[in-house]
Amino acid sequence: MSEPIDDLSFEELRGEIDAVRERIHQLRRRLNRLFVEKQELIDVMCTCTVAHEPLLIVGTPGTAKSDLVSKFCEALGLEGNDYFEYMLTKFTEPSELIGPIDLVKLKEGAYIRKVQGKLPMARIAFLDEIFKSNSAILNTLLTIINERKFYQDGRPVPVKLKMLFAATNMVPEFEELAALRDRFALKIESLPVKDQHIDALLEKGVQNELNKALNRRPWANQASLDDFLKLRRYLYLLMAGVSEGAGSGEDESRVQRDRERYFGDELFDLFKRVIRTLERENRVVVSDRKVIKLYQLIRARALLFHGGEVRLEDLSLLRYLGDRNEDFGAIREKVDALLRLG
Repeated sequence: MSEPIDDLSFEELRGEIDAVRERIHQLRRRLNRLFVEKQELIDVMCTCTVAHEPLLIVGTPGTAKSDLVSKFCEALGLEGNDYFEYMLTKFTEPSELIGPIDLVKLKEGAYIRKVQGKLPMARIAFLDEIFKSNSAILNTLLTIINERKFYQDGRPVPVKLKMLFAATNMVPEFEELAALRDRFALKIESLPVKDQHIDALLEKGVQNELNKALNRRPWANQASLDDFLKLRRYLYLLMAGVSEGAGSGEDESRVQRDRERYFGDELFDLFKRVIRTLERENRVVVSDRKVIKLYQLIRARALLFHGGEVRLEDLSLLRYLGDRNEDFGAIREKVDALLRLG
């Protein structure tokens, strides 16, 4: 039996981390060949999966949101309980997500849910139209996203969830949904492509339909979820200063040294300046929690794409800080101008 990933040492991981990164890049390339103009979205999906940060995909119907997530999970070889997907409506009940009440147990006085095949058992989940959830669903989701747990008979029970993808046609501005919106540090658009790339769209779209009809999945099993978990474990050990060896100072100073080594002062100052500019000029809300998550996401992208040290292009993740559909384009242009990208 293999050693649990959370028990792997820095030295054990260091020898295989390049191979892990290459398998994930192979997945990125293979998925990109199936779609038109989706590489950027695929890259953000991979980055968020390394960091275990939920990602919201925003786009009108028919822009491949669910197909992207489905094929991403197939590329990881996920099946059975490991993957859960559901489309929410205002009538969705908690039992549809976390399982129905076990009537036999209820007669014995225990309020236990049957979770087989439901969200608590999944390692990756996809929730379509997530903002259509009612208050009962909202409270359940916030607990699962924030604390990775749900309640059985009044007692907290851990869920297996490592990554949550969600989708919506529009990001609502209702105040009661503010907490759920804030849980998604990044929100990225899946834009229609037919006006600019109709030939490529038809070619790849028909090929995907043929693959489906013939039960072929050439994109399957390119990497594994364990590859993403190993990369995350390696990153967190790196950030904690484990690579320096024992006895090298307090935890706080290790984190500071790691930041100085991998996220240089000039880029770190630019990171802070972009956030302040977006807050001041674009009404972007960046909570204290979100700042921490953004830092970790940028570090995750840097490790995935070039082995560790943050580069200018890693700050491009700040493009996806918009909370309103109408602001996505403006924020992207502002960030690219501030970073002098494009």
